[in-house]
Amino acid sequence: MADVKAKLSKYIRAAEHGDPVIITRHGRAVAALVGSEELQLLERLRAAGPEGGLASVAGGWEDSDDLSRILNTSARVGSRNGPVLD
Repeated sequence: MADVKAKLSKYIRAAEHGDPVIITRHGRAVAALVGSEELQLLERLRAAGPEGGLASVAGGWEDSDDLSRILNTSARVGSRNGPVLD
């Protein structure tokens, strides 16, 4: 933590350039410093949840409106039912 305080501006610049910074306490990862674009993507993924699939996050890429529309309107082929696990 002392290192983070001393080098915060350096770590913020790294995060701005797409290099996440993992913050540890006693050798255990406790937080991450990421750029705002990465945070927006993480928030979209979290909001979509595991059932959201690719179509729910496709809007995160530039010019992906067509991809999102195609994925949302395409017919499903085959079964998505996997094996039953006990």
